[in-house]
This record gives sequence, structure tokens and C-alpha cells, in this order.
Amino acid sequence: MKKTIKGLRAVFGMLAAAGIMAPAYASDYPDRPIRIILPLAAGSVTDVVLRAASPALSEALGQTVVIDNRPGASGIVGAEACAKAQPDGYTLCAVYHAIMSFNPYMFDKLPYDPDKSFTPVNRLFYVIEGLVVPASLPVKSVADLRDYAQKNPSKVNFATMGPGSMQELMVAWINREWKTQIVDVPYKGGGPIANAVTAGEVQAAQMGLGNFIGLIKAGKLRAIGLAADTTSSDLPGVPTIAQAGLGGFPSRPWWGIAAPAGTPAAVVERLNRAFTTVFQTAAMREMMVSRYIEEAVDTPAEFTAFLKKDRQAAGMLVELAREPKRQ
Repeated sequence: MKKTIKGLRAVFGMLAAAGIMAPAYASDYPDRPIRIILPLAAGSVTDVVLRAASPALSEALGQTVVIDNRPGASGIVGAEACAKAQPDGYTLCAVYHAIMSFNPYMFDKLPYDPDKSFTPVNRLFYVIEGLVVPASLPVKSVADLRDYAQKNPSKVNFATMGPGSMQELMVAWINREWKTQIVDVPYKGGGPIANAVTAGEVQAAQMGLGNFIGLIKAGKLRAIGLAADTTSSDLPGVPTIAQAGLGGFPSRPWWGIAAPAGTPAAVVERLNRAFTTVFQTAAMREMMVSRYIEEAVDTPAEFTAFLKKDRQAAGMLVELAREPKRQ
């Protein structure tokens, strides 16, 4: 009998070490603070949203949730840090279209594999973007920007999130469509980009509208188009990108949460429930609407299916823009 009990203990110990007894592990999870690696600089719309959600997430999970900004290189810096973290549910990664969909087509070598390095947890939201120019620039519409860029070759700078980013692809696509020579200039987040376009360091930028709305209303920036399905009552007279004659760019920026590959399924489900609950509260929805963000939470399985389709669309976009891979 003693040998049998001893043997059972050994088996249970092996199962626990292998992560097979994940539900038992999850019952004790979490017992220390949780870190979310955000591959953007502080001050960006996504940074603001996640920091706003952190107190409610901390309450839902019973542990402090902190944001760890790791900006740079089209999200690669943050993605690598997350991919190499322990798969124990205490390090999460804020992922977006560049990390999961575009980078695999834009770079020959990545320090992570979007399929094998992460476990999808929850798609959180879409970002409504605004195409803006400095108020001092003699440009009041997309057509004006096209004419200005054609008349001033290589003198129009467009802010991007770096090599492989959606903005860089957009510049390549616009240059092909307009036969222009707009120059892409990399920055590390929405905050730095808003400052750069306001100061006239760049002549155009397209990012989450929440990065720009205060500056637009203050008269320091001019919105000439919205990357959205409909116009906004906050910006009367500003058309959608398609209405302005720049339709055809097949992309819509999104953000979600992933965990390092190998994170126990029960932990992933616990995290999914917490994020879904928090992001569907009236307070968070109101906050997101004010930041021009559309909630889009789903299950881990739904997020996985979405990622597959989104990467296919990204591949078509890269081919459309004829952007070569970078070393």
C-alpha cells in the first residue's frame, strides 16, 4: 500500500512538472504580479488603453497588472522579449498586425515565430486611424497632399513605426499609386509621431485618431481622412480615406493579447475571461469610444482563426505594395 501511494505521488509529480495538471495549477494562478509587454512607447493610444484597463484587470485577477513598454523595430523588440519569457502566465504580450501578420513577410529573419512562439489569448480592439498633416502645411485634402507630394519630390516625409510597419507599407503603396517619392521616417510610437508631425518634422502621418484628436481640435494638426468605415461626428467634414479617393489599402489596425507558447490552457482561459469582462464594461467601452477604438474581444480559438486570415491579407498587401523583404 505504501509503495502504491509513493508511486502515485511520483506520477502526480511528473504530471504537474509536465504541465498536464494545468487546472490545478490554474487554481493557484495568479499569485504574483502580471506583466504585459507593450511594443510601443508610453503615451500611444494602446498604452493609454491598457493602462486604463490595468486597475480593473488587477481586480479581476487578484494581482497587480503592470505595463512594460518595449518599443522599437516594428514591434520586434517587444515580441522577442515576450516570446523568450517563461510560459507561466506572468508575462503577456500586447500583439498587433505588424508583429503577427506583416513582419513575417517583411523580414527574412525574425527572433520569434508568430505561429510557434505565442499562444493567442484575446483579440481586444480595432483602432480608427486619422491621416493628418501640420496645420501650417498648404494641404486641406487628400487630393491636395497628392498634388503637393508630386510637386515636391522627396520633400514630403511620412511618419511610420519603422521597417515593415503598416505605415511604411502605406507609403510604398501611395508612392506607387501617386507616382511620388514620399519618404518614410521611423518613430517608436504614436506619441512621438504626434509630436513630430505637429513640429513639422514630417508632413503627414496616419495613426490611431486618439493620438491626434487633441491637437486637431487645438488647430495644430489638420485631419484630411479617416481610416474607418464611416465618418466621425467629432470631425465633421472629414471624409473617410475611401471617400477622399485613397481607397484600396486593405488593412485595419488591431491589437490583442498573447502569451508565450506553452502557457497552460487553463491559465489562458482565465486570462481570456478577465480581459473579456474588463473590456466589455460600460466604463471601458466609453473610454475606448472616446479614444476612437472599437472593442473586438473574442475567444482564444476565434483569435487564432482571425490571425490566420489577417496574415493572408497582409501577404496580399505586401505583394500589392511591392515592398521587398529586408535583412
